[in-house]
Amino acid sequence: MAGHSQFKNIMHRKGGQDAKRSRAFAKIGREISVAVKGGSPDPNHNPRLRAALVAARLANMSKDAVDRAIKKASGAGGGEDYVEVRYEGRGPGNVSIIVEALTDNRNRTASDLRSMFSKYGGAFGETVAFQFDRVGAVRYPAAVADADTMLEAAIEAGADDVASTEAGHEIITASDALGTVQAELEQKFGEAESAKLEWRPNMTVQVDEEAATTLLKLLDLLDDHDDVQNVTANFDIDEAVMEKLSA
Repeated sequence: MAGHSQFKNIMHRKGGQDAKRSRAFAKIGREISVAVKGGSPDPNHNPRLRAALVAARLANMSKDAVDRAIKKASGAGGGEDYVEVRYEGRGPGNVSIIVEALTDNRNRTASDLRSMFSKYGGAFGETVAFQFDRVGAVRYPAAVADADTMLEAAIEAGADDVASTEAGHEIITASDALGTVQAELEQKFGEAESAKLEWRPNMTVQVDEEAATTLLKLLDLLDDHDDVQNVTANFDIDEAVMEKLSA
């Protein structure tokens, strides 16, 4: 199981859900702002905004809050000017980490992340992107179709791979084919649960319990930072160790 997926499983079992919900809303608000400024305030003509609105709905973000974010970004003032920045580094156990951020102050964000990496024995600023592939990922609930039907539709749409489980369908595409595949699938199955570009490890690093304990603390701290949108790492942890750490 990929490191980023394992990390999400840990996160979902943590406490402090109210605080996490508030941070999630803030991050979705930033994504809406960047999507609107980079395209149209009409989600029908802005795939990135449409994906952000789906994320907002899944997070139970209120319609009023979503509308305010769209109006603020498309208004005369335009709200804050966020820029997309990618940071790279290595964490405990020589694990490679990619951090994607939306920030209005690059110096502040870089300084904060550097301190976090240093606190947990990591190395901020090392180039690690070559250990990941940039792919598109479209997700649907399991109920929309059986595995064979989804596989056939995804292949016809130009997808590279499909993973279907009881939890749902994950369709993987080339990064430049995401929009086309998403549109084709939505004609057949309706709106996707999510559709976005992601980093996927093309190699993983086995991490023992001691390194995993420190690594997960770093990943959690990074993910909680207001400017951070996504954290991806290429670790692999034994299931028994993962269960112990998430207990």
